[in-house]
Amino acid sequence: MVANKYPTVGLIEVPATGLYDAEGNNWTSLYRHRSLISKQVLIADLQAGGFDARLVNLRDGDYSQEFGQIFWKGMTLRKTYVGGEIFALDPHAYDAWGITVNFSQDRQVSCMIVEHLAKGGRPIIVGGSDAVAEPQHYLQAGAVAVVQDKSGAANWAILDYVLGKTPREELTGVILADGRQFARKTKAKSPEDWTLPSVEVATECLGMLPNVQGVVPIGSLVADIGCDRTCDFCMTPTYGTGYRRMTPKTALKWLAIQKEAGARSINIGSDQFLARGLFPGGREEILEITNGAREMGISLMWPNGLELRKATVGHGRNYDNTDLSPDEEVIQALFGWDGKVGCPLAYIPAERPVFGRESYSKLLPWQEHCTLMKSVVRTGIPVIAYGIIIGLPDDDDDSLLRLEEAISGLVDELIEINPELEFQIAVYSIAPLPGTPQSQNLRKLGLLQFEDPCVWGGLWTPTCNTHHLTYEQVSDWQIRLSKIRRTNTEFTNYNGEYSALVNN
Repeated sequence: MVANKYPTVGLIEVPATGLYDAEGNNWTSLYRHRSLISKQVLIADLQAGGFDARLVNLRDGDYSQEFGQIFWKGMTLRKTYVGGEIFALDPHAYDAWGITVNFSQDRQVSCMIVEHLAKGGRPIIVGGSDAVAEPQHYLQAGAVAVVQDKSGAANWAILDYVLGKTPREELTGVILADGRQFARKTKAKSPEDWTLPSVEVATECLGMLPNVQGVVPIGSLVADIGCDRTCDFCMTPTYGTGYRRMTPKTALKWLAIQKEAGARSINIGSDQFLARGLFPGGREEILEITNGAREMGISLMWPNGLELRKATVGHGRNYDNTDLSPDEEVIQALFGWDGKVGCPLAYIPAERPVFGRESYSKLLPWQEHCTLMKSVVRTGIPVIAYGIIIGLPDDDDDSLLRLEEAISGLVDELIEINPELEFQIAVYSIAPLPGTPQSQNLRKLGLLQFEDPCVWGGLWTPTCNTHHLTYEQVSDWQIRLSKIRRTNTEFTNYNGEYSALVNN
């Protein structure tokens, strides 16, 4: 490093991973041109820590390269990364590198990047959900450290350390290549304490996707981290952050910056935005943030979903006497759309609303679920992505047929309320996400048929048998259930560029 200058850190947004068949259909989601939710937080944090942090976006380019093949469901799929060219990166371009890998689907490509950059001898730090769960892959590829603290509390010290500076505080929440591990802080950093991004940082982290407003810039806000639930399929409970949230005052400051950067809509990247309703004054916080966004002319979208049980009068508490009727004021604040501002799109994680719902304690009973969905549709929301999970160990043709009949009936009733509603079914398959109880159970039962994370990490290429169905049959059901909709898709489906399932 040259003396008297801030150390430079290149923060890489990794290319998208596609799985292409002989006809050119992609069997997974590329998720391109999305707002860079975690990068915005990370860049602002590192800049506040005295680092010259810069975005290296390999997600949205037009370069593509095959890097392997796998035989799946009777066809050969070409593993292909799409975006920027990995080997065009100069390994000496920055004093240090940071790579975020949240999805196991991107593990192999990310390790290719680490191996390439390691040739330059500059330290490489890897973070993100997949790295937290299985750090060994990235350390073996050449990373000097893997960050295991998802709250951001570990960032400054580990960068000081790998750059040869005296760490300003003790190392925490990291694993080093030499095998040393440093436990996470007892108390995670709260989003309330994150550094606000500059308008310049917010601008370069914008996405650009079509919705009912047109092809518009999309910003982002992570208003809280963690979750109060412990669903066995989800990695969030393994992060150890607890549930921590921004105050409405701080959240609205973030939204104002997004608007100044040019955003028309905002992706709320929270895992459990409505969990604040469990705390005193939390319901009022929900209303203050959502109504405050409307007042400033910013629309809010919910790509990570909103737990419907927490939009009830009882706020989702799991007591026998909990009031599960819709909280109409909260529902209007979350989903209402007046044609110009409000909520243009929401992902709703129904997961298993009918048969199999006993696996998920957070789900509403079916009748209450239908009642609440009707309340959501009455708000005028134009696009709903409705997520369900199939491929549970006990799934068979009969249970999935009944699931199809129930959801088809619900969709008919919702379209009757709003004939203009675009209702998309996002059908996920069970996956052995690392570190989750579900991952352990699927392997213990011998149901997992593939160990390639490019395939099982995508969620739209089933890799597990059930006790009654092969993974191929689960895939057939996935395609069939995805076609339960009553309108043509005009906007980017929540499944992304998943042409093999969505468009055929």
